Amino acid sequence: MNRKLNVLYEDNHIIVVEKPCNILSQGDSTGDLSMIELIKDYIKEKYHKPGGVYLGLVHRLDRPVGGVMVFARSSKAASRLCKSFNEHRIDKRYMAIVHGKMEEEKGELVDFLLKEKDGNTIVSPDGKEAILDYQVISYRKEDNCSMVSIRLKTGRHHQIRVQFASRGHYLLGDQRYGVLDNTQISLFCYYLSFEHPVTHEVMTFECPLPKNGHWTKFTV
Repeated sequence: MNRKLNVLYEDNHIIVVEKPCNILSQGDSTGDLSMIELIKDYIKEKYHKPGGVYLGLVHRLDRPVGGVMVFARSSKAASRLCKSFNEHRIDKRYMAIVHGKMEEEKGELVDFLLKEKDGNTIVSPDGKEAILDYQVISYRKEDNCSMVSIRLKTGRHHQIRVQFASRGHYLLGDQRYGVLDNTQISLFCYYLSFEHPVTHEVMTFECPLPKNGHWTKFTV
């Protein structure tokens, strides 16, 4: 199990890993494997810890989405990282493949998003403000799809997926807000930069994009 964990960095305060697609960030009612369990097992085995292992979840990636994640190994680190995320001082970037050609090569999307009881998120004046910046990396006319780099300014539930889908640019492989085609969602958190919660050093991590699914249409 631990061999599947790609650890990018670790110290006494944080651990940065690559979350695989289709793994939960945190356990839920399904009982399926989560990153919390994987990392706790990794720490327990590597450092021969006989008792419980503390691990703080400070942000999430949707289950079908892979990419860089940071977890806290101490309560102090967890508190400070949560504050950084809440104050939007984390530079978190995604790559996505969306349907169609964007009207503008780069820009800002602003909406108000509301999470409904069924788990879906909709654009609604009763929702919370959601903001992101995007830049088109490439467009493939033969497939009518665009690779887009995205920088989140807020962190709303299903934000990227809903903001693009509401404009007719659903993410390829998005089974909830796009077309049901049984392919993997084309969304990946490739970049994460933040201030270390204890040393205050600015730390930056990147992961290469997947080499399967719709990603094979593009070369970056």
